[in-house]
Amino acid sequence: MKIKKEIKNRFVVQEHHAKRLHYDFRLEMNGVLASWVAPKGMPVESGIKRLAVKVEDHDLDYIDFEGEIEEGSYGAGKVFIWDSGVYTMEEDEKDRIVIELEGRKLTGRYALIKMKDKEKEWLLFKTLQKKN
Repeated sequence: MKIKKEIKNRFVVQEHHAKRLHYDFRLEMNGVLASWVAPKGMPVESGIKRLAVKVEDHDLDYIDFEGEIEEGSYGAGKVFIWDSGVYTMEEDEKDRIVIELEGRKLTGRYALIKMKDKEKEWLLFKTLQKKN
């Protein structure tokens, strides 16, 4: 298990009005934005589990992007920043990531757990706070 608790990296959630409304969840990791698509949005309270599909990493300069991706381009549609902030890594394993988010809307401990036998599907949820 890799732990980087003292380091704060950035995150962003972009509301993406493409063919279907979805949310792009991006974590600054290893010089890129590790990215997942959350088709039904981000869980804001414990007990809600959402599908998050792993997609290609994005360049770091995409973290501030808001605007319109023109018709005919991949991901065409309007993009808005829904939330952003920083996070601390609690666990970083091949099939499990646990982070503490500090955003305007999303705060607290979140987990991404890779679904068994699925190449790109992860489960995203807000966890109960870790007891000290």
